[in-house]
Amino acid sequence: MNRFEFATAQRIIFGRGTVRELPDLCRSFGQRTLLVTGSRPQQWETRLSYVGIKSIRGEPTTQDIENGVELAKQRQADVIVAIGGGSVVDAGKAIAAMSAQPGDLMRYIEVIGEGTPLDAAPLPFIAVPTTAGTGAEATRNAVIASEEHRVKASLRHLSMLPRVALIDPELAIDVPPHVTAASGMDALTQCLEAFVCSRAQPMTDALCLDGIQRAVRSLECAFQNGHDLDAREDMALCALNSGIALANAGLGAVHGFAAPIGGMFHAPHGAVCAALLAPVWEANAKRVQNRDKFDQIDAMLGGDAISWLHGLTARLQIPKLSTWGLQTADLDEIARKAAAASSMKANPVSLTHDELVEILREAL
Repeated sequence: MNRFEFATAQRIIFGRGTVRELPDLCRSFGQRTLLVTGSRPQQWETRLSYVGIKSIRGEPTTQDIENGVELAKQRQADVIVAIGGGSVVDAGKAIAAMSAQPGDLMRYIEVIGEGTPLDAAPLPFIAVPTTAGTGAEATRNAVIASEEHRVKASLRHLSMLPRVALIDPELAIDVPPHVTAASGMDALTQCLEAFVCSRAQPMTDALCLDGIQRAVRSLECAFQNGHDLDAREDMALCALNSGIALANAGLGAVHGFAAPIGGMFHAPHGAVCAALLAPVWEANAKRVQNRDKFDQIDAMLGGDAISWLHGLTARLQIPKLSTWGLQTADLDEIARKAAAASSMKANPVSLTHDELVEILREAL
């Protein structure tokens, strides 16, 4: 067995109604809370005492992080709390990290910056996801878009794991069906990719298998009836498992593609992953030599994972990549950028440029 490591959020609190514990959790870190949330911050104004709000509209940009850090310093925040989808959680994570650093963002961010390890421990950070998708509440990186470079890059360090991940499935009740579908497919993708990737290990395998089983029985239920709390609970656990797994094992080609596509187009991360999952799985399954894990997934997904994933994509009404502006002329550039993405390095097989282009063509 290869050497492996395992690390996750310092404290995980999971359960229906647990969001009511948030005010006391904040006070345990200090009196000055900076709230990072989405486009409707007013829904939290009466529930939480805070010294400032940073609203994130869409996926976080380098400018969002810099503005949030400035606000955190102005208000002398003791703790950063992010309540929202994966983009909001990533933004809060990055703001908490950068608020404590002597250098600017370009010193620490990967790809577009120097990628230097953090010099100081982040401010205490509490992650409260309201969607079941990226598992950002249990990851050690924050994905940030650079509009200048037309790319997404990560700020990454072990110390960026949240001090508390508070997961309340009830917070997802009002998430629209199309967001439920895309985010849920992202969580399923992360479980599948982490399970078969080249850095998989026994602890993450167990989490992935549990997450896949939960998605199989509950993703469509949550899509069809957002108020089905049993389904919401299953998908919240699937997302949490997927975040822990990817942080300790890795991902694969779906997320290798998602990085350049998200930087080049205004395309939601979950929707991109959802459109790519079936064609990437098919390409990998055709090429992989050790089929043990792929056979295991076939057995879990009705005997034929490829057909099941294509069917699920159709039933969840996942839009094609062309919806977000991708055209045939873009495929070559995306394939070249994807081949160099960090997630691609853990893919179970080395896909050729032509294979990468064909995957994109199928998802277009």
